[in-house]
Amino acid sequence: MVRRMSHPNGISAPSLAREVGIPQQSLSRWLRDASVVEEPGNSEESENAMPQKRPQDKSAEEKLKIVIDAETLPEEQLGAFLRLNGIHEAQLREWRSMMLSGLQKPERPSSRPAKDTRRIRELEKELQRKDKALAEAAAILILKKKSSPSGGTRTSPRTRGAADDRATY
Repeated sequence: MVRRMSHPNGISAPSLAREVGIPQQSLSRWLRDASVVEEPGNSEESENAMPQKRPQDKSAEEKLKIVIDAETLPEEQLGAFLRLNGIHEAQLREWRSMMLSGLQKPERPSSRPAKDTRRIRELEKELQRKDKALAEAAAILILKKKSSPSGGTRTSPRTRGAADDRATY
């Protein structure tokens, strides 16, 4: 049963499960286990075979090659090709659209970034102006505190207590 599923044009696990009456999860597990264990007749192939990359780990060149190769295949061979490369049809469509969008003519840059840049400059200039005004106001406050006369206006705690005693009588 594993051979029937692992063949390049092999039957899928759900189809075989319906045919033979074995749960699909069991067939999938057997297929996965069989791909890890080395088959005695295929020792040369397994030594030369590289572990297959996940689709998201493939380089741009590999993705481009897969997209181009898939375009040349007839529809009936596409499923086997995708299984062989370990990708789904949705990923192939996504990669194809990415390749096509990369080949499209770039749009003209709008004047929007220039307006944004101008607005940023105006806001930075206004911020600097307000920072200077704040620093000037802080300096004026400090000078006013230093220039106020010290002594004479404050009362000592002893005097305050005596004043409070007189007010209550």
